[in-house]
Amino acid sequence: MADSSSVSTKRMRCSIPERFQLHAAMLALQFGYAGFHVVSRAALNMGISKYVFPVYRNIIALLILLPFAYFFEKKKRPPINFYFLCQFFFLALVGITANQAFYLLGLENTSPTFASAVQNSVPAITFLMAVILRIEKVKLNRKDGLAKVAGTILCVVGATIITLYKGPTIYTPSSHLNSTSTMITEVTTTPIIDFWKMSLGDAKGKNWTLGCVYLFGHCLSWSGWLVFQAPILKKYPARLSVTSYTCFFGLLQFLLIALVCERNSQAWLFNSSGEVFTILYVGVVASGIASAVQIWCIDRQGPVFVAVYQPVQTFVVAFMASIALGEEFYLGGIIGAIIIVGGLYFVLWGKSEENKFTMEQLAFAPSTTEDSHIRPTSVANESSIHQPFLSSSKENV
Repeated sequence: MADSSSVSTKRMRCSIPERFQLHAAMLALQFGYAGFHVVSRAALNMGISKYVFPVYRNIIALLILLPFAYFFEKKKRPPINFYFLCQFFFLALVGITANQAFYLLGLENTSPTFASAVQNSVPAITFLMAVILRIEKVKLNRKDGLAKVAGTILCVVGATIITLYKGPTIYTPSSHLNSTSTMITEVTTTPIIDFWKMSLGDAKGKNWTLGCVYLFGHCLSWSGWLVFQAPILKKYPARLSVTSYTCFFGLLQFLLIALVCERNSQAWLFNSSGEVFTILYVGVVASGIASAVQIWCIDRQGPVFVAVYQPVQTFVVAFMASIALGEEFYLGGIIGAIIIVGGLYFVLWGKSEENKFTMEQLAFAPSTTEDSHIRPTSVANESSIHQPFLSSSKENV
């Protein structure tokens, strides 16, 4: 009894800093992704081939992840077999090849602004997928289930408001950055209709409808990648190794596509330091670091936790534009930010209540029979599959 109590106390002490680390990691990730849209658009504008770009991106990511996966997980990495290889190949097909290809095709036909806005549908799609596949349990007859649904909807609504509604000016930076670019000045002073026209200007002459379809495919792929990782991690609990295998198969898939579709051999050469920077940024930040952070958070708190932070990215973009570029801050941004924070609170509160409810059930489970020692463990393991947020799957903490 004393041993059990000490273990429980130890877990409680460890869970508080880990929760802080999870939230901090996801917030930092949104800052990294905020620059990803602009950098990717810049790469396409420089003339980098959309077939070669993801090949270099995944080479850099694999070079970053592979050493850490090999040395840090050498002892706890399960033996590889054909079943796991098929799982990693499928995960790469969905989460890397389809995800990145659809994004580049959509970005080429639209704009960074719209691409960021469309990605706000990822939490809702991920939540729906997780519920359908029974990875995430929702009890609509309980307050925690209603809170998770309401929070997810609020996050999407808040990010949409930031994107579509300007309102009156709340904050005007007293900096010379306000006049750094005529384009920035025009964007921040025209009505919302003209704002969208300016934002979409780099997509002039492109197939806008097809671009929207591509971006929706990108969101479906991203959501599927987040959801499908959860059950794989239960069977192969080596996060960096899973990411490395996935990145390796994604690289092979993109390499095959590039060799077939890219006929110009000069497309594989770098023509400027700007092209090198875009590839390094996307490879290091958006693939290497982001993949490792996301799979760690999915393993600890489940796919919905990761996806629900996606709308924060729109707020981060607006905030960074105001600080770095001197853009004015509008009422729509304030309202949207408040709604996003409220949505995140509802989801996280719902998960906290769900965890309490499950732990109460385990506490009242029979403990006098011979199989009582098996039941709590089996229930906890089952819950960790269907409810990845539960701390019962973190026995190594």
